[in-house]
Amino acid sequence: MRTIHNRKPAWKIGRFLTIAVCLLALTACELDLDGGVVTDQALPDSSVLAKGDAQLAPRDELDVLSSKQILFGDLHVHSAFSTDAFITSMPLMGGGGLHPPADACDFARYCSALDFWSINDHAEGVTPERWMATKDAIRQCNAVAGDTDNPDLVSFLGWEWSHVDTDPAKHYGHKNVYFLDTDEALVPNRPIAAPRDQLGKAPLGKAAQLMLAVKDFPNRDLYLGIGSYYQAIDDTPKCERGIDVRDLPSDCIEEAYSPAELFTKLDQWGFDSIVIPHGNAWGMNTPPTTSWDKQVAAKMDDPLRQFLVEIYSGHGNSEEYRSWRAVDVATDGTRTCPLPGEGFQPCCHRAGEIIRQRCDSESLGAAECDARQTEAQQNYVDAGISGHLTVPGAQVADWLNCGQCTDCFNPTFKIRPGTTSQYALAKANFDQPEAPRHFRWGFIGSSDNHRSRPGTGYKEFDRLAMTESNGPRDKSLSRNTSDSREPEARSVAMGPDVKVNLNRKRNMERQGSFWMTGGLVAAHSDSRGRQDIWSSLKRKEVYATSGDRILLWFDLMQGELRHPMGSEVSLEQTPVFRVSAAGAFKQKPGCPEYTESSLGADRMQQLCRNECYNPSTERKKIDRIEIVRIMPQQDAGEVIGDLIEDPWRVIPCADTGEGCSVEFSDDGWQDLGRTAAYYARAIQEPSPAINAGGLRCELDDEGNCIKVDPCYGDYRTDADDACLAPNEERAWSSPIFVDPV
Repeated sequence: MRTIHNRKPAWKIGRFLTIAVCLLALTACELDLDGGVVTDQALPDSSVLAKGDAQLAPRDELDVLSSKQILFGDLHVHSAFSTDAFITSMPLMGGGGLHPPADACDFARYCSALDFWSINDHAEGVTPERWMATKDAIRQCNAVAGDTDNPDLVSFLGWEWSHVDTDPAKHYGHKNVYFLDTDEALVPNRPIAAPRDQLGKAPLGKAAQLMLAVKDFPNRDLYLGIGSYYQAIDDTPKCERGIDVRDLPSDCIEEAYSPAELFTKLDQWGFDSIVIPHGNAWGMNTPPTTSWDKQVAAKMDDPLRQFLVEIYSGHGNSEEYRSWRAVDVATDGTRTCPLPGEGFQPCCHRAGEIIRQRCDSESLGAAECDARQTEAQQNYVDAGISGHLTVPGAQVADWLNCGQCTDCFNPTFKIRPGTTSQYALAKANFDQPEAPRHFRWGFIGSSDNHRSRPGTGYKEFDRLAMTESNGPRDKSLSRNTSDSREPEARSVAMGPDVKVNLNRKRNMERQGSFWMTGGLVAAHSDSRGRQDIWSSLKRKEVYATSGDRILLWFDLMQGELRHPMGSEVSLEQTPVFRVSAAGAFKQKPGCPEYTESSLGADRMQQLCRNECYNPSTERKKIDRIEIVRIMPQQDAGEVIGDLIEDPWRVIPCADTGEGCSVEFSDDGWQDLGRTAAYYARAIQEPSPAINAGGLRCELDDEGNCIKVDPCYGDYRTDADDACLAPNEERAWSSPIFVDPV
């Protein structure tokens, strides 16, 4: 009789031992992570010329006075050097593997066919080695571009300063920093980070890394390298504070604790740089009562660098102001839950409803349930951005559409009205009452893409690759996103003993329905050259789009003088404006021939997903032009909402295929006797877009959300479901500021 031994195959035992040894001896687990190698082939001259030629017909048809080119770019792109991009790149978490900065260059050139772009990895995770690799990749990208006066692509160097605090008084939000030059002698030795020590800690322990490596063995190096990736950050010493940046060593992580400190350090470097705030209205990390108020103060601003704001990205739209708030704050600082109104339900109120429903179902009595409902509301308020954790076992569907702006265009998740762009333009600082201080910002859009894919909005496809949607594609990993606690009829206060993982703490499940493909910045530039693009940004002669390459001109006409978007003009007479706009080209399927010949079939699939910017000759139509008028505060008692007129004018566009031009005047401006800011929105006919439906509410007869159909980033929504809904893509001009003489 033959004896049968219950043994695992030798190769499985060997595989497990190899992984275990690797985890114990981390030297074998280190990732070979560098900036990558840029594909060494520029775009054909014919394709570059075609971009400029395509603008000639609508410009002539609309009698546009400007001879400048409109160039499209993405000034907000992350690679695997950003810690959040690194961890969400894991295949079992829905990612497509690590994408270094060089991939972003290739994507911008061959997939999205941009004219310019910038790398902006989170400085908090960019070690000295990663900074050197980033600079090398950007230089490679520019070296391929050809003639410096007429390059196929201009690549800018930068980083993101990502400031987060749970205290609204100490939270400053995110700002991207950019540099004109890329030469070693003309850029900082290291990026400047915000103080976020937790980013040097691996979010997964060794046991979790081992489990993932076994489950996805072909990609084991990615999971086993998580520890070394974060350890490299933790091992890099912090730079000493209070020392001039030029006297610090290059092998440390430098931090700025406020915008004032960031601007001081940039002054010490002395290089030509621009700072652009972004995502400040995004409720994921922004405490509910945060506002721009503290940053209008002179010491927290630098108008020579900070003169643009990113109003739209893959995180959604941060433009529109609303008077409601997620939390009420009394004059003594007491924080309470407001009542619903104006189509908005605070999530603290919804938390009370959930607990009340549970309490009633257990027949605990009206008085007890009243008390628990009130308690739940206050617990949510006290927990800040983690309020959803105060309701045990609550799932995405339970929250309905609370916390969301229901009448905004593609709103950012749980938008914070006090940090919107409209609020910023209306708000003033009165430290010197005789000379109120205001922001005079121009507008840009960008993607905030974390997969090295600049300009993803050219087509609405492949939600998991072209947006930030992410999550485990395997149900066995669902504990990373779901609240597995048992539902209780009482809320819990958030205390130090509450243990939750980072994803759940940040409410990533609901955020999944708000990831967009991202926006673009368009520059009115004298040429395709780096200096001319930079000058356009400095003139604020730029505009934002929601991703489509809409052509937009907005001018104030003063006799024979033309003042373009971004201008600041002093007038005695009635201001007269002219807006011209033409829709984006409809797209053909697939990619141009040069993409495959340059990248090869495998890389074209891996990077572009076999879909590129591939314009037809037919344009989408512009439906209407909207004008917004904002009057900056002259007195601290003026109510912000009364100063924002949105829309102030709505003008139909008779578009037959080449766009339209409209003129209007503000005949009442002289009677106002005050400064006014005007900007134009060119709104395109509806077309399908990823997540344009948000949480996809089912409404009752009164318009209340009674059921949601979320678009999850994990296994609960099919990977092939693009979650499309009709969307009115648009472009926002930079404002023109008109001052009385």
